[in-house]
Amino acid sequence: MRKYCVIGGYVVKQLTQKFLFAFAAAVAVLMIAVPMFAHHGTAAFDTSKAVTVKGTVTEFVFLNPHVQVYFDVKNDKGEMEKWQGELTAPNKLARAGWTKKTLQPGDVIEVTGFRVQSGGNTLWIRKLVDPHGESLPLFED
Repeated sequence: MRKYCVIGGYVVKQLTQKFLFAFAAAVAVLMIAVPMFAHHGTAAFDTSKAVTVKGTVTEFVFLNPHVQVYFDVKNDKGEMEKWQGELTAPNKLARAGWTKKTLQPGDVIEVTGFRVQSGGNTLWIRKLVDPHGESLPLFED
């Protein structure tokens, strides 16, 4: 005996109804999951050219989802510019030896990274040299 049901005015087999439900559920999961992966891209940064700047830390935010470093940089004209840099998640940096006290306001650092496409003073940090001249690990070993 075949089972039928009505969906949107159409008579369909129950097997087709189960398929439609599974398809709708898969689409819903993808709609939720894709944006979660999308924000980890590098499209916002010009990865063709690394920029290195030296500055003084004004704030160090060791919180999810990404650690932020705010610092002042003296430009070619001798004027102070506000910069910010983005690192990976704090749990990954913690496994590499970082703590919320790794950088302090007043620390002089050298930062190398990729600048945002817009040309703003934001970097995706790829190398960070601490006040003692040591390159800090950005990834766990």
